[in-house]
Amino acid sequence: MSEPLSIDEHRALIEARIPAPATSTRPLDECLGLVLAEDVAARLPVPPFTNSAMDGFAVRHADVAGACAERPVRLPVIADVPAGDPAATPLRAGTAERIMTGAPMPPGADTVVRVEDTDHRVGTTRAPAAVTVHAAPAPGANVRHAGEDVGVGDPVLSAGAVLDAAGLAAAASVGHAALPVHPRPRVGVLATGSELRGAGEPLGPGQIPDSNSLLLAGLVREAGGDPVVTARVPDDPDGLAGLLAGWPPLDLVVTAGGISEGAYEVVRQALTGADARFHHVAQQPGGPQGIATAHVGGRPTPVLCLPGNPVSVWVSFHVYAAGVLRVLAGRAGTTAPATSRVVADAPWPGPARKVQFIPVVRTGDLVRPVHPLGSKSHLVASLPRADGLAVVPIGVGEVGRGMELDFIAALAHGDR
Repeated sequence: MSEPLSIDEHRALIEARIPAPATSTRPLDECLGLVLAEDVAARLPVPPFTNSAMDGFAVRHADVAGACAERPVRLPVIADVPAGDPAATPLRAGTAERIMTGAPMPPGADTVVRVEDTDHRVGTTRAPAAVTVHAAPAPGANVRHAGEDVGVGDPVLSAGAVLDAAGLAAAASVGHAALPVHPRPRVGVLATGSELRGAGEPLGPGQIPDSNSLLLAGLVREAGGDPVVTARVPDDPDGLAGLLAGWPPLDLVVTAGGISEGAYEVVRQALTGADARFHHVAQQPGGPQGIATAHVGGRPTPVLCLPGNPVSVWVSFHVYAAGVLRVLAGRAGTTAPATSRVVADAPWPGPARKVQFIPVVRTGDLVRPVHPLGSKSHLVASLPRADGLAVVPIGVGEVGRGMELDFIAALAHGDR
């Protein structure tokens, strides 16, 4: 057997096969959580027209400049301007118009007197015939001018931003109905093995429930992808190749199992193209890894091939596949997972000649293995309790209490 690859060497093989993120224009109500593909500039000013910032009365400042409690100013009210009204009645000197917050300023008006500074009762439906002003506002008070927040052509959103509700509202307010985005990666999920049966199905001798297809589809969703197709295949290389050829176009296929060096390694046997690479990586668990290309939906598609044991699937997805989905979604330029530093709160053995990824429970900056048997590949029932993975570097045969380690947060805990 050849020497195992390092994690960085395997990651480089993966990244060489990952295409640039796709771009499409989507309506705003489909863009939440997607990554913006291009800078967005304002097509409309904000505010789009000069309007009132308060409920009150639109006036000419010169007509109320001397108003005070001792010498109030009384003006006839010639119009009522609710929000949405075109404010078509020009304001004449010596008059006022009742105006609501957000309503356009009438031609000739330059100031709004707050309703609280008049004798008009707040909440009255009908506009009064006249209004008495008890306090003079500053010139131009309570007026929002067109474009004072954003002018036409001003930058509003930057490429690479993850679009949240506020970003979509900003885009709408400056005249956009759709945006160029990187759509969620479309992913095919494939669990392999003649021994697999669907969840809840009766089990015969040597058969086991298929947890990997559910695990992979869920991880794809947690990582921001869309598991368009999920399938389970027996150990039949021709059947696997035909299945992939019949799938719709996808951005990525992720498989579980069938990549070691046994007699029934269906993925390894089916994906025999010149660029297919199957090898061991110096890590525990998840040593067997692979990357290949298959024709899916009529186009070449990268296939990320993970080992079959569920803990190995979970670990390998966090270490490799989640990063691929981040790149395809435009969220990152590298597939390497984000890490933070933690401290071992208990001792445990390491493999010394491999990098160990061990599911752990985290309390503050302290971590301990989620299961006393550590990172054994079959301990899938312990995964729901794991907050993430502690990363034990090569050369460490025993993790001591107090040792600092890198930590990869579980996707379910918000590392997107």
